[in-house]
Amino acid sequence: MRVPMINDVQINKLTSIRDSRGELTEIFRCTDFPHNHFKQSNFVRSKAGVLRGVHIHNQHTDYLIILEGRATIGMKDLRSKSDTFGQTFSITVTGEDITSLLIPPGVAHGFYFHEPSLHIYQVDEYWDPRDELGCFWADPELGIEWPESEVIISERDERLPSLKELLKQLKI
Repeated sequence: MRVPMINDVQINKLTSIRDSRGELTEIFRCTDFPHNHFKQSNFVRSKAGVLRGVHIHNQHTDYLIILEGRATIGMKDLRSKSDTFGQTFSITVTGEDITSLLIPPGVAHGFYFHEPSLHIYQVDEYWDPRDELGCFWADPELGIEWPESEVIISERDERLPSLKELLKQLKI
């Protein structure tokens, strides 16, 4: 396990069993997350050069695994009562070395995909548009160093407010 610089973010290298047929990796066991009761799972395919985010949630935890490809995940702790409030952390993960990330409410996060990638994520609350907040990925106040400055981004993410404006919306 790699120790992140943000409290409550969990990063775990998953164990794969490989043989001549392929490989098997256990990606989730509910006893590992006694406080999280995941309710929804999503599968996402991203093209090379895509950046998703930066998103944050007041209510739900994200549990993420890159299955194929390579992604840099940037995070910033926006929980005012956290010991790591304001700190940023980035990690690059691949489908070759499968790693899980648990991102709690109040930690802003975005994903840059270096190559075509597949990932799955689970959330412990059902999707709610009122809990889909975020800020502009390239806001200098965010302090996340992305590997590229030219990215493919959704119209929604392109229109996200500054970090300063986002902080006014947070309930954490």
